Amino acid sequence: MKNIKIFACKTAEKFTKEICDCLGIEPGKMNSIKFKNDNNFVQILETVREQDVYIVQTVQPPINERMMELFITIDAIKRASAKNINVVLPYFPYSRSDKKDQPRIPITAKLMAQLLEAAGATRVITCDLHNPAIQAYFNVNCDRLTAEYLLEEYFKEKKLQDMVIVATDAGSSKKAYKYSQYFKCPIALVDKRREGNDDRAIASTIIGEVTNKNAIIFDDEIDTAGSMIETVKVLKQFGAKAIYAGCTHPVLSGPAIERIQNSDIKELVVTNTIPILEEKRIDKITEISIAPLFAEAIKRINEQRPLGELFEI
Repeated sequence: MKNIKIFACKTAEKFTKEICDCLGIEPGKMNSIKFKNDNNFVQILETVREQDVYIVQTVQPPINERMMELFITIDAIKRASAKNINVVLPYFPYSRSDKKDQPRIPITAKLMAQLLEAAGATRVITCDLHNPAIQAYFNVNCDRLTAEYLLEEYFKEKKLQDMVIVATDAGSSKKAYKYSQYFKCPIALVDKRREGNDDRAIASTIIGEVTNKNAIIFDDEIDTAGSMIETVKVLKQFGAKAIYAGCTHPVLSGPAIERIQNSDIKELVVTNTIPILEEKRIDKITEISIAPLFAEAIKRINEQRPLGELFEI
């Protein structure tokens, strides 16, 4: 690879180191501090002139603080005359605010895209968007990776018998169908309704056969785990033998950890798109690294090779 520099924002240092180890390079040097007046300051400590620069940021809370740090870093690199500024956002913030489905509300995912462009990003690399249409919010390139193959390989190695893939609602049925085709097993659909803006989901019944089967729930993210737990309750009610879950983004906010710990989920498999704090690590949660996939994507972009082959595994 030629003329490439990869920089890590504060909470992304571990993830960036994994990427750089895969690529055989050292992370770029930068200084990020906060003044006593709460203003952020970023200084790039090496030349980036005419370089292909990648900035990695993970959105461990507080998210708004993380994004402001990212915008300032992009501006610093732009003013240092970088050739390309590629932003690596494993989890795209505000991705659930992707449409105007109530009166007088923002489309914040669109705003995030505009702010990244305004700061100077020439490309964004992310993973498993809550709504794939968010890619169209950008006027610059937006590459969307997926953890689907990582999760498939993990559960394939478990060699589970009598499997059924469970869609938590009608919206996730298409994704569940893709997983069911890979595992050559049936799918089941939970009838779920969401009430208001309080993240409360109510599941009542299930379409499909789950009795005495190993049920696997796949989702793009788990926030408060309310939807997941409601699905688990219905699966147990209808006689599922064991319940597993897999998701890309472990948001795990509010009561999520307590809910998962006290639930009938046997194992929850997540990737490291969002750093899991030590106090949130429990035996039921297995973390697998998606950094090698991002490393391969960066390598292909730098070498001007297609990314499509990453989706033909």
